[in-house]
Amino acid sequence: MSKINQLKGGAALSYVTIFLTNVVGLLLTPFIIRSLGSAEYGLYTMIGALIGYMSVLDFGLNNTVVRFVAKYKAESDKQGEENFLAHSFIMYMCISLLVIIVGGILYFNLEYLYGDTLTPDQIGKAKIMMLVLIFNLALSLPGGAFRGICSGYEEFVLPKLVNIIRYIVRSLLVVAILLYGGDSISLVILDTIMNLIIISINIYIVIKLLRVRIKMHTYDKKLFINILGFSLWLFVFAIVQQLRWQFGQLIIGAFYTTSIVAIYAVGITLGNYYGAFSGAIAGVFLPRAIQMTVKNIPKKQLTDTFIKISRIILFVLLYILGAFIIVGKDFVFYWVGEEYNMAYYYAIIIMIGLTPTLSQGFANNILEAKQLLRYRGLLLLFLTVTGTVISIYLVRNYGVISMILVTVFFLLLERILMIPYYIKNANLDMLRYYKEIFPLSIIILVSIIISFLKIYFFPNRNLYVLFGSMLCYSFIYIGISILIITTYEKELFKSLLFKIPIIKHWIN
Repeated sequence: MSKINQLKGGAALSYVTIFLTNVVGLLLTPFIIRSLGSAEYGLYTMIGALIGYMSVLDFGLNNTVVRFVAKYKAESDKQGEENFLAHSFIMYMCISLLVIIVGGILYFNLEYLYGDTLTPDQIGKAKIMMLVLIFNLALSLPGGAFRGICSGYEEFVLPKLVNIIRYIVRSLLVVAILLYGGDSISLVILDTIMNLIIISINIYIVIKLLRVRIKMHTYDKKLFINILGFSLWLFVFAIVQQLRWQFGQLIIGAFYTTSIVAIYAVGITLGNYYGAFSGAIAGVFLPRAIQMTVKNIPKKQLTDTFIKISRIILFVLLYILGAFIIVGKDFVFYWVGEEYNMAYYYAIIIMIGLTPTLSQGFANNILEAKQLLRYRGLLLLFLTVTGTVISIYLVRNYGVISMILVTVFFLLLERILMIPYYIKNANLDMLRYYKEIFPLSIIILVSIIISFLKIYFFPNRNLYVLFGSMLCYSFIYIGISILIITTYEKELFKSLLFKIPIIKHWIN
């Protein structure tokens, strides 16, 4: 398949993956919760978060593989590529050994960490899950290198297609296992088996189809240093992500029951779905925008592009946020049940905190293109570690919501502190940016007003009211959008609308 077709096919399959992840996830999560029960679902997510936190021990190496393989391929340096991969897999072997050591330490200290909140039966299940997941992670980290090699070779379609098939099969098997009485241990065993199958397929693609070889030609100490140097900031950003969203489950599990962990996990899940929508939009516009940063683009043109992309992302995000404010409480009730009511408030706070970061991704891409990640990396690490330390104190005394508020506070603080850096180093006119973005805030004010009216006039839950509120909000949202939409956005909307087959046929 040609390079262009690989890119187009890979992009199309990325959207299919996003759609499947969100839709199937929304359908599957309540089924898993009801099948396992809140306590066991909380245990399942907590141990998953613990092992997920260990996944940062890859030190950003998977993304480094993509970058270096693409570089050697562009230079037609087959020997350099083989030598680099040999060095990389030596590092992966060390990382897998580190995972086993760290995992072993955690395994033998589970009673000490969670003895006050977990029952003996839960401790036993947690230990079995940990053993399976440590084995899974020790193989998955080096296995991920083969997916990275595919990306470096711009072989997107087959690996993504395999991943989609895996997601569908895994979802069907989860349903079957739980219907036949399976528990959380069954699910982690299933995930491990599926992982091994996918790694084997990716190895076949790399070795047999792409004919890539891993061979040590000469030992190169400088190459190790270069690999680690490139991986460092990717590792920092991964640490930040884990501290923000995964570490919370470990903290809560140390002070509260696994049922409380489960409610927090549902709130985080809804926040992740929210972020996925912006990823789909950003994927369309950001590649073109990144290319602009390597040229000497004037400040006005760069800011224009930044504003265009941010506004388009915000139109989508604010619609979702507004809709969730209005009907989210009812949605959570019908989705996972009354006991998860607090997840609605967790999700709203998380969504508000994520909105500025998700909509300003272009500014971060400029920094990445200019290799100016150090300042933001250090700032994020400092703020996130500070927030985590404060959260550990607050969550014990003031509950889970205090931890989420602290996380979001530091998320928003990072956005504020980055403004001078964007102005100076990314060459962006941030004052004009906020001036042109501000009108969109009207949408949230309208959402809050509609939400209060809905609560006042329709205090009881009703599916008809839920869908009626969504319909009413959608019409009002479209009306407000028409008033504040720019010419560029109007033309873009028309071009996208006319690509829909039924509308295109009706017009013609």
